[in-house]
Amino acid sequence: MKNTHAIQPLPVERWKKYLTDYNEGLGLVYERLVLNDYLDRIVNQNDIHTVLEAPIFGMAGVSGINSVRLAQRGCAVTLVDENAERLRGIARIWDELRLRATFVHHADFARLPFDDQSFDLTWEWAGLWYLPNAEALLAELARVSRKLVFVAMPNRVQVGYLMRKYLLERDFVQYVDEAWADIRRIKRALSAARVTFIEEGVLDVPPWPDTVMPAAQVLRRLGIRSQKLDSQFTGNAWVWSTMDYYLGRRPDLKATIDRYTFLERAPLPWQIKAIWAHHRYVLGKVQNSK
Repeated sequence: MKNTHAIQPLPVERWKKYLTDYNEGLGLVYERLVLNDYLDRIVNQNDIHTVLEAPIFGMAGVSGINSVRLAQRGCAVTLVDENAERLRGIARIWDELRLRATFVHHADFARLPFDDQSFDLTWEWAGLWYLPNAEALLAELARVSRKLVFVAMPNRVQVGYLMRKYLLERDFVQYVDEAWADIRRIKRALSAARVTFIEEGVLDVPPWPDTVMPAAQVLRRLGIRSQKLDSQFTGNAWVWSTMDYYLGRRPDLKATIDRYTFLERAPLPWQIKAIWAHHRYVLGKVQNSK
């Protein structure tokens, strides 16, 4: 059934500045690098060569670089976006990284412009709740995949999400449909599209809550005024950029992030980690796969 929830367009300030300002913050750098580890595992275990990411604007920060690790691994990457200006900026960023991808400007995510079974892996990260018909997009991801479908969305029960919803940024629910952050709904839609599930779990489990907001801004929203704290989370000493890592300017960044992954790597059932995890995910195999 088509989702009739009235969703506002993704606010331009949430993506435009990051086409040139790569300082995303510690939380986003962590999110990207642990996601890279998971994407590595998908490639290693499933012989992945062709990849479609659609849509590409779910993650905050720099748009269009979620699949960079897959391109680094030698995969042929296709990226789909509805916004031509954003897509041009993303193409320039990939050129800066000296990586190749196919960029497709296409607005109708209910019908992707690809033949059946065109890609080994189709995936999306945190974008479903911006779409007017997310169920159709999930069916399309299954249709155009010949092997795997990977979908992740924000975890609605973790502390930072609840802080954001009820305290820090109450208006954000005006431009998303929270129902698509329910992994059970995603699984039902994928099952209807003939996807069987290989695994599900949690990703992005750092020791801080996910507020989708810079630390200094969180303190201000909470009414905490401290010059010492403000200076600790701002300025040149507080620059976190995945692009710096990809461009070789901060080769130590992965080792720095790995020091925060003790919850991520803890030998605990994912259901326990879900109390704190920022994202839930599901990985499925399309039934036409060999």
